[in-house]
This record gives sequence, structure tokens and C-alpha cells, in this order.
Amino acid sequence: MKAVLCKHLGPPDKLVVEDIPSLVPAKGQVVVSVKAAGVNFPDTLIIQGKYQFKPEVPFSPGGEVAGVVKAVGEGVSGWKPGDRVIAAATWGGFAEELLTDAERLIPLVDKMDYVPASAFILTYGTSYHALKDRAQLKPGETLLVLGASGGVGLAAVQLGKAMGARVIAAASSDSKLEVCRQNGADDVINYASDDLRTRVKALTAGKGVDVIYDPVGGPYSEPALRDMAWNGRFLVVGFAAGDIPKIPLNLALLKGCSIVGVFWGAFTKNEVERNRANNAELMQMYLDGKVKPHIHATYPLERVTEALNEVMNKRVSGKVVLVP
Repeated sequence: MKAVLCKHLGPPDKLVVEDIPSLVPAKGQVVVSVKAAGVNFPDTLIIQGKYQFKPEVPFSPGGEVAGVVKAVGEGVSGWKPGDRVIAAATWGGFAEELLTDAERLIPLVDKMDYVPASAFILTYGTSYHALKDRAQLKPGETLLVLGASGGVGLAAVQLGKAMGARVIAAASSDSKLEVCRQNGADDVINYASDDLRTRVKALTAGKGVDVIYDPVGGPYSEPALRDMAWNGRFLVVGFAAGDIPKIPLNLALLKGCSIVGVFWGAFTKNEVERNRANNAELMQMYLDGKVKPHIHATYPLERVTEALNEVMNKRVSGKVVLVP
């Protein structure tokens, strides 16, 4: 089978595509024939050795695929060859086959195609866990999404609207903000040309926002926190900007607000039943037309370098998908 391989840690141009032996499941494992693989920001980190998980080289990056069960290992029940699935894994997905634990499979509904399915669980799972479980977002509240045109950002925009919130999307260009509007944002802020705090004050009549969804970090986290409403919740989702901001803790005191960590990967392992319930609710939202992954582009495996560079350089609105 063909696989993208990281043989040396570094930028995407160090990746190679090679033929390797087909995979064989061990006890409790399954092999999935990959039909589509979502590209996510952590994929750009893991190949550089900058992610919290560090597999030994050589390995194939890619943590989110959609496909068909090819083989099951000893002791696996509930899955059989031919089942359509979404599979979450930390790495291994940029290939024609993925080996993963059976417990990391999610049934794929017949009405969802493989490309949107491969761009669904990681981004929407993260954002739904953040907004539902960590922020307890309520109808009528105001949600500010930073980095709103990215994969998790657009998912948060769509989910915020589906949950009844007023959504303010912040991104770095007018073209990205137009995509946010198309995906349900009520108001937008271009923080490359607008002053974030001035715009938030104007849009909320000085009240501030109830929930901030921040997958970016960097220079906009603290200004956003300074314009949070009383009893607000600041969601720490990630640091796509590269810099982890240092927040003066007196701001949490003065605002009476919470700074809340969001680690979806750990949530899926520590709260299995709640995660399973969230996934079922997300699938129903998709079937009801309330959420839909925005696919920026699809690429073959051979163009993985181009796909990852697009994500690294923040030229993507929504998700990029590799199609073996």
C-alpha cells in the first residue's frame, strides 16, 4: 500500500510517499481502508516533533480518516469488514490503510460521504466539547471565535449558531470573514485591520462577550479576555499562532470569569460515554443540516507537502482533505 512517511523530523517537504507492506491487526485492533483523510494543524506539528505526542520515525502523520473496515483483530466485536467508519488516531492516517484500536472507530452514517466525514470528528468533536461541556454555552449568549476561518474555528461558528448563540467571528482577512458569514457568523472582525477591543465593545454595546473560543493564542488572547462579560468563559483550545500567551490572572478576578482548558483528546479517553453521546448528537446535527464541514480543497497523497504547507501558512478556510 502507499503511505506518506515522515522519516526525518522537519517541514512538510521532508515527507515521502512510498509503498509499504499492508497492515495486519493485532488483538483489539482493526485495519481501515482509507477513503479520505482530514488534514489538521496538529499534523504540521507532529512531523516537526513539536506535538505533545512524539512517535518514533518512520511514521505516517494523519489523525482523522473515513473509510471501510478491511480486517479485524482477535477479540474485536461490533465491527466487521465492509463497515463504513470514521477513525480517530493520533497518527497513521495519511496512507491507503490505517491501523487503530477498535474503540477509536465511529460508525459512519450512509448519508455522509467520505470526504466530509474525514473532516468532521476532530474539529466538530473539539468544538462541541468546548462549547457544550466546558463553556456550557446557552441560547442568547454571545460567542467570539478567534481564528474563525480555520477548521475548528468554522466548526465553532456553525455549532454556536446551532446552539442558539450570537456568533462574532474574528479572522485575518476579508475573504476569510466572508466564509465565516457563509457559515453562520452574525458579525465579523478583521483583526488585521480593525482594533479587536474597539470592535467587540461596539458590537456588544460595551457588555463584552460571554464565551471566547481561542484556538490561536498569540497576541489576541489577552485583548479578547479584557472584553469579556461578567461570568464569561475563556476557552483555551490551542496555539496555532505558535506563541503561548501569558495572561495576567487579575483579569479573571476583575471579570469574574473562568479560563477553561479544552483537551478533546484526553476527554475522549477519560469520558468515553459522554464523548460517544456527543458524537451521536453531532451526527444528528449533520443529518438535520445544522452543521456541514467546509472543504477548502482535496489533494492526492502525492501532494501532501502542498496540503500541509497550505495549512501551516494559514491559507485554508475550513479543512483540507487527502484522498488516496
